[in-house]
Amino acid sequence: MQTLKAALVAASVLVALLISIGPGLAEENSRLALTISIDGAIGPASASYVKDALAKAAERHAEVVILRMNTPGGLSSSMREIITDVLASPVPVIGYVAPSGAHAASAGTYILYATHVAAMAPGTNIGAATPVQIGGPIPGLPGSAPDKEAKDKKDSDHSSGKDAMTTKVTNDAVAFIRSLAELRGRNADWAEKAVRDAATLSANGALQAGVIEFVARDPAELLRQVDGRTVEVAGGKTQRLATNGAVVEAIDPGWISRTLAVITDPNVAFVLLMVGIYGLIFEFMSPGAVAPGVVGTISLLLGLYALNMLPINYAGFALMLVGIALLTIEAFNPTVVIGLGGVVAFVLGAAMLFRVEPPGYHLSWSVIGIVSAMFIGLILVVLGALRRARNGPVLVGAQAMRGLPAEVIDWSGNAGHVFAHGERWQARGTETFRSGEMVEVASVIDLTLVVRRASAATGGGGTA
Repeated sequence: MQTLKAALVAASVLVALLISIGPGLAEENSRLALTISIDGAIGPASASYVKDALAKAAERHAEVVILRMNTPGGLSSSMREIITDVLASPVPVIGYVAPSGAHAASAGTYILYATHVAAMAPGTNIGAATPVQIGGPIPGLPGSAPDKEAKDKKDSDHSSGKDAMTTKVTNDAVAFIRSLAELRGRNADWAEKAVRDAATLSANGALQAGVIEFVARDPAELLRQVDGRTVEVAGGKTQRLATNGAVVEAIDPGWISRTLAVITDPNVAFVLLMVGIYGLIFEFMSPGAVAPGVVGTISLLLGLYALNMLPINYAGFALMLVGIALLTIEAFNPTVVIGLGGVVAFVLGAAMLFRVEPPGYHLSWSVIGIVSAMFIGLILVVLGALRRARNGPVLVGAQAMRGLPAEVIDWSGNAGHVFAHGERWQARGTETFRSGEMVEVASVIDLTLVVRRASAATGGGGTA
């Protein structure tokens, strides 16, 4: 009997162990394909999202990572961060432009070239990877018109007619994308053409040109096509992909990446900066309100953090601060001229705030106009209050006492005491009054009121 009980206990323990270990073994044995999705402009949030997702893929020993893209481009700094993480990833990364109708323009082209395997869905396109011009002439100003002779001149050097900065940036971008093409064995000549001439290709055109390896309608078809392909991952190691029948699982961005995506929008960062400055101004104007100071401080710090991650022009930022300082001075000491100067400096600084304007990272003129209108409205409110204060009656000082009623408390000869404005005053006058009689204040000399009979008021002063 005891032997039977021991056998039952052992069997129960064995079943429990199998139940607990079974799902883990199944998960380890099943091939896992994780997907990362980039929709919209590439920025700090995208770079943070890709970095975290690739780290998670390495921890979970995923077979591959599918980096799905639909992007017009974005910041070159964020693009380079993503490419660095892809090149250093121990898990093969499949670049996939999808769904149909999507595109991988500008920065997306570079990232697709950096992936271990490149694919596109039917009806997608790639290219237009020319860097955004930095420091170019402003249209309409002298020197911004194209040189007709230089335009007609045929020169093998593609930098002809361009300023030195644009040439340097373009050449650097060409060298970068060619290095990626050579690393992955893709068409380097077309990559250079995409940078210099903003060339584009459809999915089938990219496949024929050797820019991508596959055209697939969906991730399942893509995984079947790449199955058995050998790729080289970080450290020079080669890996044979076994992706047929792999379980596809999406990795969603964490709350940090989502927060970055919101605050690094130039318009949101700009509004946060303005809310922060307004909050601090109101806190200084009404000390002890607390709420404006707390909200303003948090908003200001978030706005400055976002601007620190974006390519801003510090001259424009300085002009904005000068404009805000002038408007603050105008609020405390209205002069009109200082206020107008502050508005002009603020608008010019906002227009110059961002050094470059890649797709998805430009400051809306509507936002600038609304904030400027708020500043102008503040100035008008302050000036209106000043006008009313100057045209209204005097509320403090000796002038405010003139014409006020007073009650005689006691009187002897030409002097006595009266009760006026809630206080007991020494008083004198040219007449004799009785206790309890109502008189009127004619003027104030030192701390003595000159009073007269209310019926005798003439609107002038009193007699000293």
